[in-house]
Amino acid sequence: MKNDEPLEYEDVGAALREGRALRPARSYRILVAQGDLSFRPVDVADPVPLGRQILASAGLDPRGGFSLFAILASGDFEDLRLDEPFDLRARGAERFVAFQTDRDFKLTLDDDQLAWGKPAISGAALYTLAKVGKDQAVFLEVRGGEDRLISPQDMIDLTAPGIERFITGPMPARTFEIIVNARPRVVNDKRVSFEQVVQLAFPGSHEPNAVFSMTYRHAASKPHAGELGAGGSIEVKEKGTIFNVTKTVQS
Repeated sequence: MKNDEPLEYEDVGAALREGRALRPARSYRILVAQGDLSFRPVDVADPVPLGRQILASAGLDPRGGFSLFAILASGDFEDLRLDEPFDLRARGAERFVAFQTDRDFKLTLDDDQLAWGKPAISGAALYTLAKVGKDQAVFLEVRGGEDRLISPQDMIDLTAPGIERFITGPMPARTFEIIVNARPRVVNDKRVSFEQVVQLAFPGSHEPNAVFSMTYRHAASKPHAGELGAGGSIEVKEKGTIFNVTKTVQS
């Protein structure tokens, strides 16, 4: 016998990923974030909820001055008014973000204009919106200058005059600036070896009876300071790990 009982809940995101229609259910599961892109699952009773119903289901007071946006499959933000119905069955969106503000800040990401409800946006949020691969990066476009690489830890001010423009592109080769015997040196790997630092301190070939000793501080790996011997290696910080290398020629 066919079971016509509705599901306890229907996962809107799963239906989108599987390319199928929503099934009858007692509730419909969407993802809602407040003020950032930290989404949590929320169940709404109607497959065509009003904006205020989405806020209420997320535990947010619709009278609290919230702006609500649907994040479409294209990554675009669509403003959703509180008394506007949003058809989960047809619109291709499972993610919604609410901002408690009365002003939207504009930005562009690869020429797509987005509205953001906070005066700043994190690099992590930009990477999530851009959906870049591991070899791709997000840059703040600087007209007439060098585009600024954005890291996930950055916070970007959106209150400056004009619209901030962000673009994606290949991740630049990562470099690390270390100090060897008081001189800055650049290496291309986070982990450096004793032998590598010796060559930076004393380039070229060495006498067979040359002995090197080395101390370091401000390292990324633990311990952050100490002595490094032949065959050893440590992880350095992006900038500022210091090495002191001495050379002794034994008789």
